[in-house]
Parts: sequence; C-alpha cells; structure tokens
Amino acid sequence: MIREGQRRFSQWWMATFPGLAIFSVVMALNFLGDGLRDTLDPRRRGRWG
Repeated sequence: MIREGQRRFSQWWMATFPGLAIFSVVMALNFLGDGLRDTLDPRRRGRWG
C-alpha cells in the first residue's frame, strides 16, 4: 500500500494512512514492552516504589 502511494504522489492518503498505522502499532508494542520490562524486572523493583 505504501509503495502504491509513492507511485501516485497526488493521492497522499494512500501512503499516509498505512504509514500512520504501522507507526501506531510499533509505538504501542514499544510501550507495551517497556511496561512489561518495568513490571517484571526484579532488579528494578526497589528503586522507584
């Protein structure tokens, strides 16, 4: 979908919305991983709370 949008630059939404979807999924997984690390890492338990 992104490559198709690059070929048709006048139709900007064909690259923008799939790109935003990929960005959103990557950021959500990143925040989920950070939260799991903070919750499950036994070496960091006593530092902040």
